[in-house]
Amino acid sequence: MAVSAGKFNTFTFFKLPSAWWSGVRLRSIDDKLAVVTVKHKWFNQNPFRSMFWAVQGMAAELSTGAMVITQIKESGKKISMLVANNNANFSKKATGKITFTCEDGHLIKEAIDKTIATGEGQAFWMKSIGVNEDGVVVSTFNFEWTIRIKK
Repeated sequence: MAVSAGKFNTFTFFKLPSAWWSGVRLRSIDDKLAVVTVKHKWFNQNPFRSMFWAVQGMAAELSTGAMVITQIKESGKKISMLVANNNANFSKKATGKITFTCEDGHLIKEAIDKTIATGEGQAFWMKSIGVNEDGVVVSTFNFEWTIRIKK
């Protein structure tokens, strides 16, 4: 899979359909940064007429995981990946278009290099911040990714 937002969104249709149907879309990606958007609609809302926390979580996770997938592919090695832990903070009602940005791509290569060199699993935390159309932070998600060489 080439690194492009369009191809990644096609990937989500087939491999992460709940995210795709909820409106989660990768907008841009490189080795250091990924941007994902999702728009509040009736089918991804909670009873309080804001975006369901799990939809925000899918968008936030994609902004971190897309970079992990891409850098693993670029390494040429068979490496497994898994979220081991996560936490979130919700600071404002999520309505309108929410943009999740992760700028922690620099952490991935170091972990990949260590797991290749040592054969031991590695763990690292990545943060994704969701902002509304006014630039106000609505939620912050942290994901602990684990990677290891496949035997």
